[in-house]
Amino acid sequence: MSDRTLTCRDCGEEFVFTTGEQQFYTERGYSEPSRCKPCRQARKAQNQGGGGYSSGGYSSGGYGGGSGGQRQFYPAVCSECGKDTEVPFQPTPGKPVYCRDCFQSRRAPRYSNY
Repeated sequence: MSDRTLTCRDCGEEFVFTTGEQQFYTERGYSEPSRCKPCRQARKAQNQGGGGYSSGGYSSGGYGGGSGGQRQFYPAVCSECGKDTEVPFQPTPGKPVYCRDCFQSRRAPRYSNY
């Protein structure tokens, strides 16, 4: 394994994905980064306080109650049922994408403390 040069999907600048970073990502099952460190940090700061996805799944009105602008959605075909759908991320070739119904059915059930 050797250092690789990647291009940030946000700013278009090239950044180095070091051998150590590649090993770290591989050990944890992460996919390679698509953003440079400054853009990852900016995105993280932008999303803090938003609380993540709302309990109802994806919504076109924002990112879990954050005050940001409209979210961009991308067309996709569900890997499970074949239905046309839209997802809030750019689908990656070779990785499954699910419609809302199939995504919800694949999630682990949530248990309460009662």
